[in-house]
Formats: sequence, C-alpha cells, structure tokens
Amino acid sequence: MKTQLHSEAATGSAVSRKSRWSWYAYDFGNSAYASVVLLAVYSAFFKNVVVGGAEGTRLWGISIAIAAIIVAVISPILGTVADFTHSKKKFLTAFSLLAIVFTAALFFVGEGDVFQGMLFFILAEIGYRGAQVFYDALLVDVSTPKTIGSVSGKGWAIGMIGGVVALVLVLLPIQLIGNQVVPYAFLMTAGIYLIASIPAYLWTVENRHGEAPSPGTNLIRLAFGNLLSTFRAVKKYKEFVKYMVAYLVYNDGIMMLMDFAAIIGATLYGMGQVELIVFVIIIHISGTFGALLFGRFSDRKNSRDAIALSVFLLIAAVSCLYFIDSILQFYVVGIAVGFFLTGAQAISRAMVSQLAPAGKTAEFYGFLSVAGRTSTFIGPLVFGTISFRAHNWYVNHGYGSLESEQLGLLWAIGSVLVFLLVGLCLLMFVKKERA
Repeated sequence: MKTQLHSEAATGSAVSRKSRWSWYAYDFGNSAYASVVLLAVYSAFFKNVVVGGAEGTRLWGISIAIAAIIVAVISPILGTVADFTHSKKKFLTAFSLLAIVFTAALFFVGEGDVFQGMLFFILAEIGYRGAQVFYDALLVDVSTPKTIGSVSGKGWAIGMIGGVVALVLVLLPIQLIGNQVVPYAFLMTAGIYLIASIPAYLWTVENRHGEAPSPGTNLIRLAFGNLLSTFRAVKKYKEFVKYMVAYLVYNDGIMMLMDFAAIIGATLYGMGQVELIVFVIIIHISGTFGALLFGRFSDRKNSRDAIALSVFLLIAAVSCLYFIDSILQFYVVGIAVGFFLTGAQAISRAMVSQLAPAGKTAEFYGFLSVAGRTSTFIGPLVFGTISFRAHNWYVNHGYGSLESEQLGLLWAIGSVLVFLLVGLCLLMFVKKERA
C-alpha cells in the first residue's frame, strides 16, 4: 500500500514538473517577441526606417496605444469566459497564433510602409498582450501558494533567457551581413515563438476552479453578469482594487521604458542596430537574476514589499540617465534597470494570484490586463506626445533637429519617473500579502 501511494505521489510530482516546465517554455517564446519586436529591433526599425525622425516616435506610441485599448476592452470578458469554460489554454493558443502570424508578416514591412507597419504590429501586439492574460492566469495551476513567487520569478527568468537566445540568433547575421537582413529577424522570432508555445498547449495542466456553467448558458451574457457582480462587490476585493490602481500607475513607467528603450538608446547615445541588440541582451541577463532574486524575496517576505523595493531602485536607476553621456554608461544603467524592472514585473503577476478569490483567477487577470493595457495606452501616448511637442518647441527656438529630439526625450523620461514615483506611493497603501 505504501509503495502504491509513493508511486502515485511520484507520478503526480512528475506531472506537476512537466506542467510547470511547459508553462515556463511559453515564456521563453513570448519573450523572444518582446525582445526583438518591442525592445531591440522593430521599434528602432519602425522609427528610423519605416517612418523617420520624431514622427516615428509619435506613431510608435500611437500603435502601442491602439493595441492596448483593444486588449483592455476584450480581456476581462474573455477572462471570465475562460474561467467558466475551463479554456484558458484555448484562448492562450488563439492569441499566440495571432501574434506569431503577424510577427512573421513584419518581414514584408519596408521603408515608407507606415500603414502596413502599424497594422501588422498592432495585430501582433494584440495577440501577444492578449495571450499574456491567459498565460498569467495559468500561474495558479502550475504553483502552490508557497511557491507562487518563485515560480513566477523562474518563469520570467526563463523568458529572459529566451529573449537572449532570440537576440543572439538575430545579432549574428546582422553583424556578418548587415542591416538588410533585419526583416528576416521577424520570421526567426515568429518561429521561436511558435515552437516554444507548443509544450504549454500540450502538457500544461489547467485545473478547474469553481463550478461549470449549466448546458445552454449564454457565456457572453454570463461573463457580463459576473463582471457586473464583481464591480458591485468591489468592497470585498478592496485590496485588489487598491493594488490595481497602483499597478496602473507604476506599470506606466515600466511599459514606457520597455517600449522606448531602443529609441532612447539610438537617439540619445547614437547606438546602431548591433549595439542596441547587445544592450538588450545585457539587460535580459541582468533581468534573469532580478526575477529570481525578487521571486525569492517575495516568498520569504511578501509580494508588496518586493515590488516596492524593485520600483524604488528602478527610480534611482532611471534618474541616472540625466547624468550620463556615453554608451558605456548607458550600458551600466541598462543593467540596473533590467534587474529591477524585471523583478517588479515578475512579482506583479504573483501578487494578483494572492489577491484573487478562488475560481476568478482569469477574470482578475483580465482586470489586471485592463489596468496594464490602460497603462500601455496612456504611457506611450504621454511619452510620445511630450517628446514630440518638446522637440517642436526646441526647433521653433532655434535648436538643431537632433538636439531638439534629444532634449524632447529627456523631458519624456521625466514623465516615466513621475509615473513610477506616484505608483510606488499608491502601492504602500496595499496590505502586505504573504504566501
């Protein structure tokens, strides 16, 4: 009897490990998208080649905002449907395929293809951000209350490794052949994303939380009904609401840094495509350690303090951008920013799992997505608008075009610091949650 019980326990443990590592694998793939498309290659390619000048920065912000609005509208409803129909993996797969197809389609975007470049990116971004909602919601299925912080941190760390692998594969042909092979980077990224997402679909175990709907139930109506009930019962979830407001603000700063990192490096410090890729590889490596360290800190202490510490240190690191004037110094600041930024991101999703009631994880991740995607809507618009308007002001007052663009970016970086600082202050009103 003892042998049988031991065998069953071992099997369950093995299945659990297989499920968890399949979930980790997905982060490897979607981080390849984030690294190549958002951070290092397509953002700079769109700004400098497809559009050009300060207008490229503005249109990049608008593209991100459009995708953010769409995901913010649909994710809470789909999250509720996913909870009731036990279909988080199905939604994850559908959005992932959307991202993969249109990441590959970026191969066809060239100089002057502004509409096409915006459209394909917006569709890929909707897929990427939408899939993230359901991927994050599966965190409770691959962890326990005691391990949720470290599992989230390990997932983010493996994602950082995926980003590094993708960037190295992209860097080598660009270094050997030149920038004319940049479009092939998007095909390669789509392939990595596709391969890495297959294990999550096949082997990640999705547990059923809550009761299944009765046959014939109108799921959309049910989703709206449950969302309305959640809004009406908001006092019961006041800690989640307070956290979501804080997240809305500090995540603005995080997303603005991620979305405009390549543009900042290229404009302020004259970094070329190869230097930008090396820069993002370095911050991914530092981010891997940041995710692991802050994940452990979260499990041993609490998630709120782990996030607060990482955001505070991120503010200090970003402030250094006003006091540096070389690429080498920018690399050093990037290492610190990557470490603290990734730590904050990794623990933010663990915090939601601790605040969400049983049976409503995908729904609450949908609400988090509203906050996050609204952040991605407001943040890029604020950054792009400040940068563009400040650039125009300096041009009208006799400054050169490049100097005006650089000064405009410094004003925009100031808005990042404001969002981070206000978000940190709001976060301190959230109760500490322990595993």
